[in-house]
Amino acid sequence: MRFLLALFLLAASPVVACGPDTDCPVGDRIYRIVMPDGHDGTTPAPALIWSHGYRGSAAGVMRNGSLRKMLSDAGFALIAAQGVNGSWNLPYGPRTFDSDGSAEFAYFDAVIADATARHAIDPDRIIAAGFSAGGMMVWNLACSHPGKFAGFIPVSGTFWLRPPDICKTPVSSIVHIHGDADTTVPLKGRAIGRTRQGEVDQALAMYAAFGEFGPPTTETTGPLTCDVQTNPQSDVLHFCLFEGGHSFRTEYLGYAIDTLRSVNQF
Repeated sequence: MRFLLALFLLAASPVVACGPDTDCPVGDRIYRIVMPDGHDGTTPAPALIWSHGYRGSAAGVMRNGSLRKMLSDAGFALIAAQGVNGSWNLPYGPRTFDSDGSAEFAYFDAVIADATARHAIDPDRIIAAGFSAGGMMVWNLACSHPGKFAGFIPVSGTFWLRPPDICKTPVSSIVHIHGDADTTVPLKGRAIGRTRQGEVDQALAMYAAFGEFGPPTTETTGPLTCDVQTNPQSDVLHFCLFEGGHSFRTEYLGYAIDTLRSVNQF
């Protein structure tokens, strides 16, 4: 009798919604999500999809209290994407040299579709951002899969080996942030196995030509010194350096978010 009662109570229990402490399944993969503090559950909110660094995880991203607070204060939901075994399946990667990235692009499509179906997320106000290997993921999304995002913030990461010859439209706004003394993902790249991390200036030059961005001007905002370019459509391409190595601070991300929000007026 107790066994039957236990089964009844289990069946009657509500399904636990996915969130910051519970995986959200999409196919054979997962993500995690947290809405901004005080969100009413119905008003569509902007969101930032964060791609973790090498050997990272969605759960690890959710343990970053500084990141969560900064985004919550800005009114953003945080969506933590998760690679396979802590890595991203990208073209010319050390273990994915022959990849075309399509598996990852399909995964991000699935994450966006699931998150906007489960939660009050505005699909027109989603930013892609990520650090290190996650920054590499963001550059690939910006170039090969731009239509789903309102802008891109790659931090300390670029394409493996070399940038593609051309990107897909629409042209997007990108704020690239990097430490000027980074030795893990150096600005000039470095060899890893049979491939190499690409040169950041090559990625920026390719995208500047693709998006018809004008010549840069230099602006300094706090610890960031940025080369700022715009195009006739008012998209922006910012290359921002800070003094230091392979790291980032949430205030840098806040600057990039404010920049993208001003461009896209949200």
